[in-house]
Amino acid sequence: MPQLDSASWGSNPQPPAQGGSAPLGTPHGGAEADLDAVGAGLDSLDAPVGERRPGFWKRFAWGFLPPVLALVLLVVVWQILWAAAFWSEAQLPAPLAVWAEFWSRVTDGEVFGFVWTSVHRAALGFVAGVLIGTPLGLVVAKVRVVRAALGPLLTGLQSLPSVAWVPAAILWFGINDAAIYFVVLLGSVPSIANGLVSGIDQIPPILPRVGQVMGANRLTSARHILLPAALPGFLAGLKQGWAFSWRSLMAAELIALSPQLGVGLGAYLNQGSSLNSIETVIAAIFLILLVGVGIELLVFRPLERAVLRARGLTSSL
Repeated sequence: MPQLDSASWGSNPQPPAQGGSAPLGTPHGGAEADLDAVGAGLDSLDAPVGERRPGFWKRFAWGFLPPVLALVLLVVVWQILWAAAFWSEAQLPAPLAVWAEFWSRVTDGEVFGFVWTSVHRAALGFVAGVLIGTPLGLVVAKVRVVRAALGPLLTGLQSLPSVAWVPAAILWFGINDAAIYFVVLLGSVPSIANGLVSGIDQIPPILPRVGQVMGANRLTSARHILLPAALPGFLAGLKQGWAFSWRSLMAAELIALSPQLGVGLGAYLNQGSSLNSIETVIAAIFLILLVGVGIELLVFRPLERAVLRARGLTSSL
């Protein structure tokens, strides 16, 4: 049997023990052990860092207190500007005058009708936009000729102000719910579709290839590979789609006025403008802003945190 010199075993040669595995770093069983150690190290790098989640009250404080403090600061600055009398009362009312208008609508129950009329329209329009924009985004992202044809059109529709569709919708459908939902859809669908396209474009190419090798067809690949992998980008598109839905709805309610449509927040804002009541106008703007912030804090922010936490991106929270 040929003899091995000390260079073959290293500076301190240790031949493998009989009847057992070789020590780590030896030329016989060491390679396998090294690969196991490397694999375990990579697994530990991929695993999310075990961080203790803060308690409910701490999470509530971090999510609730900063917006409240910002609102308080805004009211303080507003009060200072009103006290300085740079503008007349018809242009800048006192915060207490706006609060009196808002509270009077709360006590007589009108504000709840305003909010419900607008929110349920926006929610229905947004859900319809998701049902239309999701398959549209998948087709645009994966079919080259469709992307070449519809990609620039979706981007153009996304940049088009939603208020531009209101006169056309009234002429096509009349002053009814169909016209309002049409405007909401045209505001939300392009953003949702473009968000999904952007998310799919950022998927590593190896993931769809693995699906093909495992026998996944297009529908299965879209359901189990593309949509889950593109979820962060898709969620950003959903948030933008909701924002455009809400803006589109306010534009439609502000212009399309009819007794059969009821009184939403946009119509309430129009009432204040028609009566030259700046208190009503600012109270309506406050309600519109309050709904937008509430949807963000109660719906989209928890979803975003859940998605980031599931991917181990806790440093972004």
